[in-house]
Amino acid sequence: QVQLVESGGGLVQAGGSLRLSCVASGRTFSSYAMGWFRQAPGKERECVAAISSTGGSTYSADSVKGRFTISRDNAKNTAYLQMNTLKPEDTAVYYCAARGVYISTIPRSYNHWGQGTQVTVSS
Repeated sequence: QVQLVESGGGLVQAGGSLRLSCVASGRTFSSYAMGWFRQAPGKERECVAAISSTGGSTYSADSVKGRFTISRDNAKNTAYLQMNTLKPEDTAVYYCAARGVYISTIPRSYNHWGQGTQVTVSS
């Protein structure tokens, strides 16, 4: 069992930066691939970034490529999403999720989810 807690969301103006953190409970964090998803009202939940259990492989969505970076520190049981050059269309609730070993962009393939953190980007 893994419990995930996101933090770092907030209000930022366009062009600014935020770093989201996801702290996982337990001693098996290094066995899980991690993903960051976002969902805006009326829209489907979408994967914005994912990272393998070792950090050796990463994925980022086209919409955030070059602006967002996913990383992890297994010694701290923490995954991060560094968000730069934020745009109003990045406004959403951002969720951290965990699954087994390999990267996936499919929400239903993740079996552990955090509570979400709101990111609002003003123009």
